[in-house]
Formats: sequence, structure tokens, C-alpha cells
Amino acid sequence: MQVAVIGLGIFGRHVALALYQAGHDVLAIDRQINLVNKVKNRVTQAVVADASDKQALHDLGLGLVDAAVVSLGDNMAGSILVTMFLKEIDVERIIVKAVSDDHKAVLDKVGATDVIFPERDMALKVADSVMAQNVVDWLPLTEDFAIVELKVPESFAGRTLAELELRKKYGVQVIAIKQPDTDQVNLVISPDEEIKLTDVLVVIGRNDDIKKLKEAK
Repeated sequence: MQVAVIGLGIFGRHVALALYQAGHDVLAIDRQINLVNKVKNRVTQAVVADASDKQALHDLGLGLVDAAVVSLGDNMAGSILVTMFLKEIDVERIIVKAVSDDHKAVLDKVGATDVIFPERDMALKVADSVMAQNVVDWLPLTEDFAIVELKVPESFAGRTLAELELRKKYGVQVIAIKQPDTDQVNLVISPDEEIKLTDVLVVIGRNDDIKKLKEAK
């Protein structure tokens, strides 16, 4: 996948590096040469450019990318303008970092397909982890759904997934089983596989259903 990352502050830089490490073609863009220099040898291409210049976006070939991530810090006017230009040159997916609900409302209107609040999302993720000691990790997918890595409750150990009936009882689906000691991840799960106390279950479901599962003893 070809992705443009516009704005190479802390968040944008980490997104660009993570996407490149995951095997995607990444075009990183910022007006500040020092920020571009930090990633130039760690992404597919890094350029100094003013993304608020529509012609510059066109010349860089952004109309051909599969997605663009816009992270311009507190520059609300800049992110709105860039989002509008990306929409005009037919970028299919435009992911924009917002700083307020009003900012999000405007971004939605000018063409953003995904508006994110990284600090807010991370705060919720940390809060959920703190409130549930058996949660290893929590990844929000939407307002209602999440993927969670969950330590096995004692009552689950020694039983199979078929016996536990987690989908029927809790409305969640187990999509993988991790073994932290060996870093092994089992993505092909048999209903007859016996769950060990040391396992970590990776489940997907509605937040309310996951919370019920977290409370299992």
C-alpha cells in the first residue's frame, strides 16, 4: 500500500516509521527540513514541501496514494486546507489528527474519511487497562468495538474453547491465542484446543461484551 504522511511531528513520524516497517511504501512530507531528515533514511521517500500548496501535492503524486495521514499538530486551518485538497485530488482514504470536536466536525465536512484523537484514544486505552488488571492490551476499532489481549481467568484454564462457549455467553470471538513466554501466536484455533493459564486470548467484540468477559474469574 502507498501512504503519504503529512506532518512529521512526534505522532506523524511514528506513524510513518511504523507503516514503513510494516512493508508499506511511505512518502513523508513536512515543511521543516530537520523533521524530514529524521526519517529520510527510514521511509521510502521523504521530502520538504508545503502541503497547503495544492499544486505541490499534485506534483508529488499524492493523487496516486492509497491513503494519506495528516498530522499538523495544532494547525487546525492547515489540516483543514490539506484535507480539502487531498479530497479534490481524489485520495481515497484521508486520516486526519484532530485537536477538538469542532475541528473534527469541519474535517468531516471537507472530506476526511477518518478523524482521530490519538491522545484521547490512548488515554481511554490506558484507563481501560488500569481498571482491568487482566487486560494486556486494548485496541479500539470504533466507538463500540475493540480488539483486546486478555489474560486467561483461572476458571478458563484446562477447558477448551468449545466448552467455554465465549461467543454464546459473552458475544466475543477469539481470533488468536498468544503464549507470552515463547512469543508464539496461534491464529488457527481449534475449538477443542485446551486453554492454559499462561495463555493470552486475543478477542474481538463490542466494548460492553468485552467488559463482561474481563470480569470473569
